[in-house]
Amino acid sequence: MLSGALIFLVNTVFGLFTVALLLRFYLQWARAPHRNPVSEFLQACTDFMVRPARRAIPGFWGLDLATLALAWLAQFLELFIESQIRGDQLRAQAGQAFAALLLMAAVMLLKIGLYIVMVAVIVQAVLTWINPYSPVMPLLNSMTRPFLRVFQRLVPPVGNVDLSPLFVIVIIQLLLILPIAFLEASVRRLF
Repeated sequence: MLSGALIFLVNTVFGLFTVALLLRFYLQWARAPHRNPVSEFLQACTDFMVRPARRAIPGFWGLDLATLALAWLAQFLELFIESQIRGDQLRAQAGQAFAALLLMAAVMLLKIGLYIVMVAVIVQAVLTWINPYSPVMPLLNSMTRPFLRVFQRLVPPVGNVDLSPLFVIVIIQLLLILPIAFLEASVRRLF
């Protein structure tokens, strides 16, 4: 019972921090406006680690690889601490288990990243019906534009309703079901 509570706390703390780092990376990749409450909150929460990491990990093609590496490290630490709380014995095959945890952390980052995009698309779709002039709409537009634009070019609106969010959500769900679940199951077998 105590181990379940500890695992919950570890998942919550490291999970939220990983999401914050991934959101920071994603907003920077999507060229979202910097002066908004979400970006400022993420910067305030993660600057203590990102700024020193940028000195050691350079950017690449305008991408903040230090933030992405920190998200990967946070996810790795979450998985490692969780396995230690569960009492997994990693001594016999320590190298293989370490590599499996690193791979699992990368798979989990992909999974969380897909969920971030899916939530942004859903929130944007709902807000376009409820409050299209919400202050968060420019941020959501910049986050979802790279994914929605592909389908907006291919599928015209039906009765003035844009169906591109539906296609993006279906594709994300297929990615989560097929390749991501397969990768996750494959890496879990290495433990």
